[in-house]
Amino acid sequence: MLALVLLVFCLVETDSAVDSYVAAVYEHRVILNPDPGVPVSRRDALIHMQKNLDIYEEQAARAALQGAQILVFPEDGIHGFNFTRSSISGYLETIPDPEQESWNPCTEPGRYNNTEVLQQLSCMARRHNLYLVANMPDLQPCPMKTAPSSCPPDGRWQFNTNVAFSSDGLLVARYHKQNLYFEESFDTPPKLEVITFDTPFAGKFGLIICFDILFHDPTVALVKMGVRQLIFPTAWMNALPLLDSIQFHRAFSLGANVTVLSANTRNDRLIMTGSGIFTPFSATFHHALKDDPEEGRLLVARVPVLDPMGVDDVAESTSSVPTESAYRDKESCAASSSPHSSYPTFTAFMMHDPFKFVLINETEGNLTVCDGTFCCHLQYKWIAHDERKELYALGAFAGLHTVNGRYALQVCAAVRCAGLEASSCGQEVEEAESEMDFMLEATFQTEYVYPSVLVNRMVLEQPEKLEKAAGGRVAMKHSKLSGGLITACLYGRMYHLDNE
Repeated sequence: MLALVLLVFCLVETDSAVDSYVAAVYEHRVILNPDPGVPVSRRDALIHMQKNLDIYEEQAARAALQGAQILVFPEDGIHGFNFTRSSISGYLETIPDPEQESWNPCTEPGRYNNTEVLQQLSCMARRHNLYLVANMPDLQPCPMKTAPSSCPPDGRWQFNTNVAFSSDGLLVARYHKQNLYFEESFDTPPKLEVITFDTPFAGKFGLIICFDILFHDPTVALVKMGVRQLIFPTAWMNALPLLDSIQFHRAFSLGANVTVLSANTRNDRLIMTGSGIFTPFSATFHHALKDDPEEGRLLVARVPVLDPMGVDDVAESTSSVPTESAYRDKESCAASSSPHSSYPTFTAFMMHDPFKFVLINETEGNLTVCDGTFCCHLQYKWIAHDERKELYALGAFAGLHTVNGRYALQVCAAVRCAGLEASSCGQEVEEAESEMDFMLEATFQTEYVYPSVLVNRMVLEQPEKLEKAAGGRVAMKHSKLSGGLITACLYGRMYHLDNE
């Protein structure tokens, strides 16, 4: 069972963990093919990709100077995006399976033809003496041994792929993206891949890509295996108020009790920004704002090694959490357990889903809002709030999200509305001035709940206290915000209902 843990457990782990390593992620402003729908020759594709690889080389040198032992580059960072199945052909390389053979592209460049990118990445890792993870397109011929009957009509597999190299340039891992996001040029692999590799400085890392983080496979499957460190190249299009990049990647780190090395693409037109090195108790991150120059950003941080922890260990570590919150009184308990809210409710769409909302109008109080039998409770006190300037609401949603993806949710969130009308609640907001001390809680029908607190100008807050009690109740308490509240959220994923 995955579970939220009291931050005190994380702090104990920090104090006792003597081993640490230096991680780096690079948010890359990709140099794009201006006409990705038109096929190009292999030579022209290499000329294009070399422009991005030259930047990678510069950043690998910078990371190495800062002591980085592992460096992560973003999804689509070498070749770009918006290709068709045929137009990407010049960019493809056939990547051997490291589980089947050992190959160092830097020291054995002649073993395979048309592997120029693999060779450069391998030599980059070797030259700077660091583990390196990058994303590139992979070509595999059909039939494959795993599923010969499922070949695409053109007789070839094309995959969105992570490659990992050791510090001597050895290709140590290859992962094909499982959950594609409107990627015409790529195939879903015929067989689920749950891929890890080992390092001498931090043990095991798992590989995922972008949209994968919203689904059980392979992301939660890796965590269930005891993998505590996830490498996450992404080209994440920010979606406020619940799924901004740093907001959700940090939330997953907290909720799953893992480290996430998140390297995003930077592209203002596509609202892509936000990278970070997230552990269950720390966050080093960058998030560009509207007026910031469109450029890359290298992040480097020393982080503790997280020991492998099975699901049973996580459950055991939370067994001492009180079953009742010290911040609930009898009135709020009754309100939280009621299937229907006693406050005026209205429906507004947030992230394309019909949330039930109640307005947060009073100076302090206890509020409950329910969507069916799923109820969200907020106990709060405004520290700074001008109701003439900013409107806030508490929202609940339980159901199947079906726009730009299909996944089942239970979400409890307090959000700043975009305007002073109730109909604006749930719309995107990046700035806020109002501050509150609060406890947000709900009883979920899932073990997988991801908490986040996002404040003015896209700054993450570390929740003061997180609890998970018997019966599915999750509570998040926080005070002394560093800026105006944009979103406080408990984001529950009902993976078992995704296909219903």
